Amino acid sequence: MSKTITFNELRRLKDSLPDGSMHRIADKLNVTVQTVRNYFGGANYEYGKNMGVHIEPGPDGGIVVLDDPTIYEMALDILKEQETD
Repeated sequence: MSKTITFNELRRLKDSLPDGSMHRIADKLNVTVQTVRNYFGGANYEYGKNMGVHIEPGPDGGIVVLDDPTIYEMALDILKEQETD
């Protein structure tokens, strides 16, 4: 099931993750760290893949459709863990 959010919301989530989160997500999904960075708005496709993120111009940085919200949900889980510590 896809998820639609704003680009700025996606970037705020990325920026609020603790150090090492990109590596942690990449390790769990068996993908490169650059692939996870591309999911959050990066554009280095030489070392990472596109993970089904579609960005359209619009308010608040544009609209982002995530084909697979797995990385997004993992990032939210990491933030929840941080709140309980």
